[in-house]
Amino acid sequence: MKRIVTTTVLNQSGVLNRITGLFTRRQFNIESITVGPTEAEGISKMTFVIHVEDNRTIEQVLKQLNKQIDVLKVSDITDQAVVARELALIKVITTPQTRAEINVIIEPFRATIIDVAKDSVTIQVVGNFEKIEAMIDLLRPYGIKELSRTGQTALTRGSQRLVTDMKQYSILN
Repeated sequence: MKRIVTTTVLNQSGVLNRITGLFTRRQFNIESITVGPTEAEGISKMTFVIHVEDNRTIEQVLKQLNKQIDVLKVSDITDQAVVARELALIKVITTPQTRAEINVIIEPFRATIIDVAKDSVTIQVVGNFEKIEAMIDLLRPYGIKELSRTGQTALTRGSQRLVTDMKQYSILN
C-alpha cells in the first residue's frame, strides 16, 4: 500500500540521513523524496511516498519519526484531501519534422518546451503521477534521451473532505 508521509524538521545536517535510515531499517521502499525549505527560516519539509505492508507498520514508523530530535511534526496525509504535484524534465529526440508533432502532444498536458537544440527538445511538465506517466508514454516513441523527475510533493487542502467523497481528477489536473 502506498502512503504519503510529510515531516517538518529542523534544517540540520544529517536529518535526511537519519529519517531515511529509519525507513530503511523497516524495509520500506521509498518511491520518492522531496525536501525543501518552508516559510519559516531554518525549517524544512520532507515529503515521502513509501510502500508499506499494513497500517500497523506505518503507525509504528510515525511514532518513531516523532521521537527523532530534529523532527517537529509528522503527518500521514494519504487519506486526506491533498494537493500533490511532481515536476518532470524530459529531453526528447527531435527532427525539424517531429517538433510540430511533439508540440501537439504536449499542449493538452500544459507542458512547455524550455530548451531547443538541433536534435532534441527539453520539455517541462508539472502534475500528478498519472499525468506525467501518460505524457512520457506518448513521447517514448520519439525517443527519450534523458529524463529527470522530482518525486511527489504535497500539502493538505485548506478544506478537508474524505478522499472517497472527492471527485476523481483527470490527468490534466
